[in-house]
Amino acid sequence: MMHVFLATNRDALIERCRAKVAQRPARQATAQQLQNGIPLFLDQLIRTLRTEQTSQPMDSRKISGPSGGGASQSEIGKSAAEHGRTLLTLGFSVDQVVHDYGDLCQAITDLAFERDAPFLTDEFRTLNRCLDNAIADAVTEFSYQRDFAIADRQAIEMHQRLGSFAHELRNFLQTATLAFTAAKTGNLNLSGATGAVLERSLDGLRDLISHSLDEVRKASGISGQSGLFSVTDFIAEVKYAADLAAKVRGCALTVSAVDSRLAISGDRDQLYSALANLLQNAFKFTRPHTEVTLEAYALSDRILIDVKDHCGGLPPGDAERMFVPFTQNSEDRTGLGLGLAISRRNVEANAGTLSVRDLPGVGCVFTITLPRFALGG
Repeated sequence: MMHVFLATNRDALIERCRAKVAQRPARQATAQQLQNGIPLFLDQLIRTLRTEQTSQPMDSRKISGPSGGGASQSEIGKSAAEHGRTLLTLGFSVDQVVHDYGDLCQAITDLAFERDAPFLTDEFRTLNRCLDNAIADAVTEFSYQRDFAIADRQAIEMHQRLGSFAHELRNFLQTATLAFTAAKTGNLNLSGATGAVLERSLDGLRDLISHSLDEVRKASGISGQSGLFSVTDFIAEVKYAADLAAKVRGCALTVSAVDSRLAISGDRDQLYSALANLLQNAFKFTRPHTEVTLEAYALSDRILIDVKDHCGGLPPGDAERMFVPFTQNSEDRTGLGLGLAISRRNVEANAGTLSVRDLPGVGCVFTITLPRFALGG
């Protein structure tokens, strides 16, 4: 009888299945991780065959489920579903799920032929029914969990894109509001520096909305126009808006002189957004009546832009965690926790890097590093 053959040769069959798995490129899994796989299925198959030899053969359906894949709460169905979940978690493909059970079928057939062990037709039908139900339940659960994980990841990515858009929109609107308030309060001529800040912010709002109406923004961010531009002019432009924000926050902004020969090649809007976010972050966390400094300089073949604050230093482990989207490390929850993530994304999109250096007891320094260029003439 098949159940006697399977019970007698259980270890040999499991070993043959493991050998077949080892021949395929796949991730490694421990026996504990795969406890709902072939060993458990083989035990359930043996019990099913034994039950069918009793006076109540239909009781075997409680173990292995009905023919034709109908809905059931069989033992094989539950363990096969768990096996499918385990393989997905371990990074296996759906092919591996199917092959696992196919390996056992082939191992049983090969070993029975080698040992000349005849089986009844009904026993083969039972074997096929058990395999069919196990594969169906394992693949169904694997696919469900995979689709759920994909949908969850897509939802997170969508939230990040929407959050980034809202964050940038708010930044431009806030700067425009500050410039308008300053102009109105001081009865300023809009052809001056404050007017330039207002114009720059309104242009930024226009461009951001225009980009958002494109089909779908690339995962790396807005694909803008790349070009060569002066670092001196760029820092001066950022300073106009930053001065207004510094006054609102009650801190000082110091900007060092920049070598007029230095240039950056990249998307000016993306880099402006990145630096503006770093400055807003500095104004937000620097201690009252302290100083935020902005410095741009050349070092070998790179241009470095430093933003230094006096926040008192970073808690252990916060240096990299703060770049994770929606991460907020203080009690101030006025933002979305996206500014630093947006800055790093924009800098990296322009062949640069963004890092942070802790100054214990003092503050921290965020540094944008970009390829160095020079202006002609």
